[in-house]
Amino acid sequence: MTAPFPTEQVEGHPRRGLILVIMCMSLVLIVAAVSSLNVAIPTIVRELQPSSTEQLWILDSYALVFAGFLLLCGALGDRYGRKHALILGMVIFAVASVFAAYADTPTQLIVYRSLMGIGAALIMPATLSTISVVFPPGERAKAIAIWAGFAGAGGAIGPVASGLLLEWFWWGSIFFISVPICVLTIGAIIAIVPNSAERERHPLDYVGAVLSVVMLVSIVFGIVEGGESGWLAGVTLAAFAVGIVTSVLYVVWERRVEYPLLDPQDFRIPRFGLGALTVTISFLAMFGMFFLMTLYMQFVLGWSPLDSAVRLLPFSVVMVAIAPRNPKITARLGTGRTVAIGFLIQSGGFLLAALSLTPDSGYLIVLAAIVPMATGMAFLMPPTTNAIVSALPQDKAGVASAVNDTTREVGGALGIALIGTLVTISYQPGLADAVTGLPPELAELAEDSIGGAAQVASQLDPAAAAPLIAAANEAFMDGLTVAFLTAAALGLVMAGIIRRFYPADED
Repeated sequence: MTAPFPTEQVEGHPRRGLILVIMCMSLVLIVAAVSSLNVAIPTIVRELQPSSTEQLWILDSYALVFAGFLLLCGALGDRYGRKHALILGMVIFAVASVFAAYADTPTQLIVYRSLMGIGAALIMPATLSTISVVFPPGERAKAIAIWAGFAGAGGAIGPVASGLLLEWFWWGSIFFISVPICVLTIGAIIAIVPNSAERERHPLDYVGAVLSVVMLVSIVFGIVEGGESGWLAGVTLAAFAVGIVTSVLYVVWERRVEYPLLDPQDFRIPRFGLGALTVTISFLAMFGMFFLMTLYMQFVLGWSPLDSAVRLLPFSVVMVAIAPRNPKITARLGTGRTVAIGFLIQSGGFLLAALSLTPDSGYLIVLAAIVPMATGMAFLMPPTTNAIVSALPQDKAGVASAVNDTTREVGGALGIALIGTLVTISYQPGLADAVTGLPPELAELAEDSIGGAAQVASQLDPAAAAPLIAAANEAFMDGLTVAFLTAAALGLVMAGIIRRFYPADED
């Protein structure tokens, strides 16, 4: 068994640069898996013929399980070794990817995507906590900034990779491609990455672990169902009720147990609590942006899924280019100011998108909106991630990393659900006149989404299709404007909160 790597280092691990490369490669693999399916879902629908509900859970099962198990898996890495968590997570991810690639039914694919989520939950917190251990304090902020840059970039890389694979291979290739990457990464982890774990082996809080999984799965499930079935639907309210009850039980239990999984009192630490809020809101905005921009590019501007994904790649380029330089900016301005500036820049991008995008916009206008959104993320994510990880003792690095990752996933799910709801509220009234005279089932499909309107228009003669498409585009743009103005306002509010409440001694 590998001896635990010391948790306090002055010089750092001699191969820490290579370890950082391995951790970022692992990170991009699992982050890209969240977004990669968006491009492939039309092909999967043709091959497996899932129902609308099955389509939803083919897309969301991975993120649901991923978010639900992050806290438990981060604690397991702290307790039994982060290297072991990385290897086990990679094995689970690779095996589940093989089965997903050759799934015969929608149910099988949902199950295998869920298993991939468990593997990802083991991997992601272990990558960040390993980085925090192998780098000395003087270099840790830059290493975490690089990690944060690739974490933000992975979401844009996934759709491009999927689109390219689907040009030449069958739909299962988007899963199978993960297998050789996992095998190479496992070899590199075994050969190069040191093991690290908490120095004092405390008993694992099994009750807290179970409560955390039920709590997070219920909350994320409720968010997903709220965006799909309605926020007042019975299944949505039931999920939130379970989430609230288990949250209360979790807090009561964690305050009584000697060695809690995650002490709720930790959120009273400003760097930790405000950091978690920052990650949640910023990823709410980012995932919502990717969701809406993808619809806008494909259905309003008429670009193909692959073309749309490629045109979103500048987001990744900006993140990877700017994030590593963030520690110098933070050292000069302070964490609070840097994060607040990041929110202001991000809000500027959303405001530009809300006011400038039209059904006839060229790519330069789209690019002009995307760049400040990515720049803002590159400003606020590295110092926030560093603040969350450094707020707790290094023995709890895995749990701190899991909190950072969990808030990302919850924020992302919330962003897609809430922004999708805002668009729907504006979209459906705007389409009411255009669907008059259509058969009820076609009218319902057209009013459901802009994609549904495009599907209905493809069944009509050109003379009837043209006004429907025009009305759908106009209604969608009204919703997009409301959603992006809301995202801009959230960023401005967060900038004010950070400047008001972030501790002065962190500046």
